[in-house]
Amino acid sequence: MIAFFRRISVIVRKEFLAVLKDPKSRAILVVPAIVQSLLFGYAATYDLTHVPYAVHDASRSAASAELLAKLDASGTFQRAVTFETQEQLREAIDRQRALLAISIPLDFERRLYAGDAAPLQVVLDGRNSNTAGSAAAYLGAVVADFNRQWREKHGGAAPPLRIESRAWYNPNLETRWYLMPGMIAALSMLQTLLLTALSVAREREQGTFDQLLVTPLTPLDIMIGKALPPIMIGLLQSTLILLVTNLWFGVPMAGSLLSLYAALTLFTVASVGIGLSISAVSLNMQQAMLYTFVMVMPMMLLSGLTTPVRNMPQVLQIVTMVNPLRFAIDMVQRIYLEGASLWTLWPNMVPLLLIALITLPLAAWLFRHRLA
Repeated sequence: MIAFFRRISVIVRKEFLAVLKDPKSRAILVVPAIVQSLLFGYAATYDLTHVPYAVHDASRSAASAELLAKLDASGTFQRAVTFETQEQLREAIDRQRALLAISIPLDFERRLYAGDAAPLQVVLDGRNSNTAGSAAAYLGAVVADFNRQWREKHGGAAPPLRIESRAWYNPNLETRWYLMPGMIAALSMLQTLLLTALSVAREREQGTFDQLLVTPLTPLDIMIGKALPPIMIGLLQSTLILLVTNLWFGVPMAGSLLSLYAALTLFTVASVGIGLSISAVSLNMQQAMLYTFVMVMPMMLLSGLTTPVRNMPQVLQIVTMVNPLRFAIDMVQRIYLEGASLWTLWPNMVPLLLIALITLPLAAWLFRHRLA
């Protein structure tokens, strides 16, 4: 066992020296992560298409039924949950079954007929601030149309219905609060995937791969030694982006650092498995870079960072199940903004674990196949 760890430490030291010996390479590992996080934090904005909502109708009156019918007929709102208790409301929002929750009070219809303003209580999921803000605006348009029709039927000058909204996890619905936690996973993945993909291809191109094979190192030693440095570098870059998010942009963290780094480590291992598979099939660095960039753009687009996964066509939603970035972004956002614990994130952790268990043995098999 001691000899095994000694062999691994030798290859790990060699990989770090290959990456860090050039000052330009050292700068590339640090500067892009900081610059990109600042650019995304200041420049990016998003929009909406599909809004699942939860409702609690204590009134159960003709007026409340009319309002909910207008929502369901809008084409934007889809009723996902009907809840009776505050705990059911919290569960619907926490598990992202609903983007917003509407509570209609018991005296809703009586207030309307009395000419009083009837409050409509709305809870928004502020983890995706842009989507929540757009959903609130869409809801406001539906309520305005309901008010207009009610005045036409029953008269009155004051708007009969008034919205009282509150956003959870992002009180001011700032896009930056939603975007920057996702960047902790997304930006670190770019460098991790590229570094891993270039590791074996660089050896082949520089002619040192054959020298590596005549050492006492086994193929497994070489694979582990080449996997560990990108994992460490990926976690270091995630830490840099975390510091920018928390200290520079002032986005408060609600969850545990231990849970965050456990999720990031699992995600980074899955990403390294993909990168090593790319490296094993690449004959040179140019091919490795080409394969990496071909994969990175679809992974970013299908991650749910720019477009909510639930708004994608059903076929693409199935395709996202093999994208580790989709699950990582959801985990990081929930841990960072919501304070979710690891045991509540098992629907995201299991797919990441499966991706790692498939890609790492695949990379080892491809590596041995190339040796043969």
